[in-house]
Amino acid sequence: MSVTSGATDDLGYGMDTQAQAAGEGSPPPRRNREHGAGWTRRRFVGAAAGAAAVVTVPSPAAPPAAGKATESEPRAAAPPRKPAGPRPLYIGTYTSVEDGGTGIGLASYDPRTGRITGSGTLTGIPDPSYLAVHPDGRTLYAVDERQDGGVTAVRLADRRVLGTRSAGGAGPCHLSVHPTGRWLLSADYGSGSVAVHPIDASGALGERADLVTHTSPSPGPGQQGPHAHQFLTSPDGGHVLAVDLGTDTVYTYRLDPAQGTLREVGQAHTRPGAGPRHLTFHPGGRYAYLANEVDDTVAVCVYDPRSGRLDIGEPQATGSDGGENYPAQLLVTANGRYAFLANRGHNSLARYAVEGEGARLRLLGTVPVGGDFPRQIAFSPDGRLLFAANQRSGTVTVFRVDPDGGGLRPAGEAFASPVAVCALPL
Repeated sequence: MSVTSGATDDLGYGMDTQAQAAGEGSPPPRRNREHGAGWTRRRFVGAAAGAAAVVTVPSPAAPPAAGKATESEPRAAAPPRKPAGPRPLYIGTYTSVEDGGTGIGLASYDPRTGRITGSGTLTGIPDPSYLAVHPDGRTLYAVDERQDGGVTAVRLADRRVLGTRSAGGAGPCHLSVHPTGRWLLSADYGSGSVAVHPIDASGALGERADLVTHTSPSPGPGQQGPHAHQFLTSPDGGHVLAVDLGTDTVYTYRLDPAQGTLREVGQAHTRPGAGPRHLTFHPGGRYAYLANEVDDTVAVCVYDPRSGRLDIGEPQATGSDGGENYPAQLLVTANGRYAFLANRGHNSLARYAVEGEGARLRLLGTVPVGGDFPRQIAFSPDGRLLFAANQRSGTVTVFRVDPDGGGLRPAGEAFASPVAVCALPL
């Protein structure tokens, strides 16, 4: 393998903006240019970023495709992590855009200071724009966001690619692992479909167990078809939910725990043209928060664990001051007291106080993200750090999180990584 030093870039940060009152109306609906021209357009918005020096760790020759998952019990959870010492960080990118990456970025971070140190790139995985890890911490999963999309499993112990399976649709952009560790859930943006793959005892993926394409309702204003953007499990584990930007709908399914098949049990609709992108549950399990990308709003949702029914509330402000902005992702602190939203365009992190045991969001203000176009945000496992992957600037920025006061404070220097669209700290 060839080794070079990873590049870093020191970016300035501002202070919190003044708090803005939520509930005073919301920006008028706007068409999101990232999505208006089909799934390929999604990849290129903001993709031009300065190239960063990387280390390359060639992946081994691809092994035979993974076999069908066994019916064995889920693997035991990994032992508790030690709080001290560097922790792994994996960075997703696009490999097929100008100045893009060459695979999954490999790095580590100091859990005390937030400093990131690059260690290489896992090559051989095309357009790994979103990443997730198995509950036992042993296997990494990546989407291959191409027209003929796939999902790939990587064994973390030796970074060996365990195989790739077809996602069954175009442009897979999100994946998650069911809490049992037996099923991988993925969302295909281009075709508006969601898929389920079995996971065997080694972490490898089997052939698809199910694929559902969203055909109803009709696409919303400015959309040419369905665009599934997220597929996740409810906190109670009884349902899986798919967020579709193209149809302005959140679909609820029952997942057969033995067969991996899906049965639709409900639909929740935003106002036309909202363009829902990302749903995050409150730790209490009865409320969730929805980021609407196209009309630049968020909404509080009420969730019924028995039926899987989701009721979407009124749109609220994102702190973007009405400028061009596309909300990306929401996070909620483990104690359920604060929420944070990544604002692409405004290039900020909005801060919300969570009130009424999860029933209300109150906008406190925004903090500059220190980069351009924050595509995705993630907490460290202990919740003390927040990582932001900034697509246009090609950087990952880090913040210290005050779980009691809801404050965000820059930690460490911005880390340069080509077209950074996902940061996964372990």
